[in-house]
Amino acid sequence: MIPIALTIAGSDSGGGAGIQADLKAFSALGVYGASVITALTAQNTRAVTMVEPASPAMIAAQMRAVFDDLDVRAVKLGMLGDGVAIATVAAGLRGHDMPVVLDPVMVAKSGDRLLPADALAALRRDLLPRATVLTPNLPEAADLLGTTPARSDAEMLEQGQALRALGAQAVLMKGGHGDGPDCVDLLIDAQGVTRLTAPRRATKNTHGTGCTLSAAIAAGLAQGMALGAAVTRAHGYLQGAIAHADGLGVGSGHGPVHHFHGVWRNG
Repeated sequence: MIPIALTIAGSDSGGGAGIQADLKAFSALGVYGASVITALTAQNTRAVTMVEPASPAMIAAQMRAVFDDLDVRAVKLGMLGDGVAIATVAAGLRGHDMPVVLDPVMVAKSGDRLLPADALAALRRDLLPRATVLTPNLPEAADLLGTTPARSDAEMLEQGQALRALGAQAVLMKGGHGDGPDCVDLLIDAQGVTRLTAPRRATKNTHGTGCTLSAAIAAGLAQGMALGAAVTRAHGYLQGAIAHADGLGVGSGHGPVHHFHGVWRNG
């Protein structure tokens, strides 16, 4: 039986982020992907031009349909849209015991805001306590804490610990928005701190990096990997996807990473 992971997120018509990126990452790592679409977005590599939320009833119905039939081993949460959608998803997860990877999607690569500021309280209240691992980038972590983005490893650690105190079992602080020649991520959990580093690559083709990383972590958890191992493999997979992104040549803005760099012969 192939492991199954579920992504609950928005749809990206350009195919580089959201549901589309999640399903590609699941497939590339050997996991069957199911999906619950929380919103339709009209977007490409340059901009988000329209967002149309799914109704709470439709979100709930999709979740029931998946859970009633599929043996879901892990859930990834991405763009949820607003406080009502967040409450709907939280209610739909009750009674289901599986790891949850929470990627607090707030702003698209184009700069368009995808989560209203007034929905942050709902995210903190309803979903942080359900998260096996929270995967914020530096601006998202700052928004959740009502502070300024971390500027050092020490500040990243401090903010990650503060987010754990809000209820998340573990926090992966992503340093892609930081400075310096290396990109540093910190996994903060009950076992301590794991530091993951990679050279910072000079490329504009990083659309969907956050979605892809969190989906890759969920894939590992669905396969029964321990959290540290799932995060480490996902980190390496994403670095490969970024390294091969320029070879895709998709769009004229922030192009997508190459999800199938290890599978396609021209990858």
